[in-house]
Amino acid sequence: MKRASSAQGILRLLVLVAGATLSLAAKADPDPIEPVNRAIFSFNDGVDKYALKPAAQGYVAVVPLPARVAFSNFIDNFKDLPNAFNNLLQGKVSDAASDVGRILVNTTLGIGGAIDVASEMGLEKHNEDFGQTLGRWGMGPGPYLVLPLLGPSTLRDTAALPVDYYSGGRHLVIDDVPTRNIITGVDVLNKRAALLGADDALGEAALDKYGFVRNFYLQRRVSLIYDGQPPREKFDDEDAEPGAGSDQGEKQ
Repeated sequence: MKRASSAQGILRLLVLVAGATLSLAAKADPDPIEPVNRAIFSFNDGVDKYALKPAAQGYVAVVPLPARVAFSNFIDNFKDLPNAFNNLLQGKVSDAASDVGRILVNTTLGIGGAIDVASEMGLEKHNEDFGQTLGRWGMGPGPYLVLPLLGPSTLRDTAALPVDYYSGGRHLVIDDVPTRNIITGVDVLNKRAALLGADDALGEAALDKYGFVRNFYLQRRVSLIYDGQPPREKFDDEDAEPGAGSDQGEKQ
């Protein structure tokens, strides 16, 4: 027991040290390889413009809305398993139990997850991943990264991707690789189809599309890690004068 406690203490210390290091690096410069990131962003944007977006438009033209909604529910049912896993790691036991309840209800009463019966019963849908779990443990985001084809990320969230993959319900339930790949491909089209129209608005509203996406991603990740209630940012002058800088708002 003492050895287990010592090992847990060492692990927690390592996470805190790594988190503090990444946090300091991110505050100094959240995007230290911006030229490289911008190049990858342009590549991804081109793939989307000439391949993914037209494919998503064809998908919408062929697949009726009820079928797309049913498929989204089906995919979300798989995601409740890693949601439960990460909620448990974050100490949110009631949320983890709710996620397990969602799986049981939607898999049975919801016809394999095609119908989201659990939400109608008051079992809230969560959105958790291992990157958020590391953030809750105190690990900072580290430098901002743009991954080829995958898009916005950070060093912490990129390191968490293998855990997200292997803890994913789809990977655990479906053994046949070709079937799993087909489902993944349709999932990508389905997600892109849901964003049709939003990208046009983004292009018209943002003078710097890259900067807008980067800032939105980083702010959203902070919000997700703290369940919509991120800690208030501390300013140096607040330590000297209590209340000073209180009109600066909260860090999003």
